Amino acid sequence: MSAVIEGPVYVVKDNIDTDQIIPAQYLNLVPTIAEEYEKLGSYAMIGLPDSLYPTRYVKEGEMDSQYPIIVGGKNFGCGSSREHAPIAMGSAECKAVIAESFARIFFRNCVATGELYPCECPERLCELLSTGDEVSLDLDAATLSVKATGQVIAFKDLGEVRPVVDAGGLFNFARNSGMIPA
Repeated sequence: MSAVIEGPVYVVKDNIDTDQIIPAQYLNLVPTIAEEYEKLGSYAMIGLPDSLYPTRYVKEGEMDSQYPIIVGGKNFGCGSSREHAPIAMGSAECKAVIAESFARIFFRNCVATGELYPCECPERLCELLSTGDEVSLDLDAATLSVKATGQVIAFKDLGEVRPVVDAGGLFNFARNSGMIPA
C-alpha cells in the first residue's frame, strides 16, 4: 500500500454507527464471495440520514465511492460489532478514516480485516473540512495536508497497527510473519 492516500474527503460528524455505515438488511451479503463483496461497497454509508448528508458516499447505481478518505468526529463506528462495516467501506474504495476517536470494536475490525487505516486525530477535522475538499494523507509522516490551504495537521501514528493493515489484515499478517502456516 502506498504511504500516501490522496483525494477528496467525505465528511461526517460524531457517533456514526455501524447501522449507518452498513444497515442490517445488507448483512446477508457474504464478503468472501467476490460479487457480494462488490455489492457491499455499493451500500457503504447508505444508512446516513439524507437530511444531514445530502451527498451520498457512493452515488446511486455505482459500486465505488469517489472519496478515498472519510473524515469523522468522535466515536466513529459505534454500535453493533460487525466486520461488514469496514469491509463495505473498503469495497467502496475507502482507504482510510481519520476521526477524533473510534469505537474500539470498529477500530479492531479495521485492523483485523485490513480494509482501511483507522487514523486518530485530536483535531476536530469534521469542523475544518467539507465533503469534496482535496487532501493528502501521509501514513509515514502521520500528517494530513489540505491542498487548498496548505495546512498540515498531525495525527496519531498507527504504530504496530500499520503493518497489519498493510498486510491485508490479521490472518495475512500472521501468515506473512510465520505465526501461522501459509
